[in-house]
Amino acid sequence: MYYIYHIPGKKIGVTRNLNNRVTLMQGYKETEYEVLEQSDDIDYISDREIELQKSYGYRVDLKKYKNLKFNKMKINATEQTSTFPCPKNKLKGRLMDNIGLNWKHPEYGTFRITRDNIPWIMANVKVSMFNNDRCYIYNKAFYEAYFNVKHSSDVDTLLMMANNETTDTSERFDLIRDWAATRGLYDSGNSHTQYVKLQEEAGELAKALLTDDKPEIVDAIGDMVVVLTNLAHLQGYSIEYCIDEAYSVIAARTGKMINGTFVKDK
Repeated sequence: MYYIYHIPGKKIGVTRNLNNRVTLMQGYKETEYEVLEQSDDIDYISDREIELQKSYGYRVDLKKYKNLKFNKMKINATEQTSTFPCPKNKLKGRLMDNIGLNWKHPEYGTFRITRDNIPWIMANVKVSMFNNDRCYIYNKAFYEAYFNVKHSSDVDTLLMMANNETTDTSERFDLIRDWAATRGLYDSGNSHTQYVKLQEEAGELAKALLTDDKPEIVDAIGDMVVVLTNLAHLQGYSIEYCIDEAYSVIAARTGKMINGTFVKDK
């Protein structure tokens, strides 16, 4: 989904991730900007951004959003290093634009850009001695710092690993997907079996609610989130996207509580 955002008195822009682009990179809180339009049609959103920039009297971008080159980096991985196609002083912004991007290494497996490991990359990146417009990290160091984790066979260990103050919600979902990928769930599993698993976990939650077993309630809810994350991935979506789509529908919904249930207005 593409969003046209408006920072009053400043600019109109487009992004696929409002939190990354507007809040983390530009420093504006949710109350300090508004979303003017959203669409999954990049052609429409690129043309509409220009139209709105003109109508609001802001600087008009020289290139349409769809023609920008920063949307996806091509990372060159060799045996020793992974090289980023940009100068060091612009790398952080490019990494933020590419959170979730994967690249593969024959020995160390799949690397992924996350909010959690961007500070490590920036602290350890080196400028290429052959080209100042390129920089690199050492693969083994990156692997040892973030990907050489001895996973247990159960989901509880995964959730314990994710449950720390430096790991945000998006990173937790990244950990779940990494956990599932290392076990071949995405290669050999399917969405039907994940749905059955979801029903099993829902049954566990029902039982825990009936007995008011607080630890089991937490466990069942966590397991259901894990299953839903994998189910979404197997269907070609991210759980973050599904949540955003649901929230965009309910955000403006009005209604009232009736007998303990929220009933939306018709």
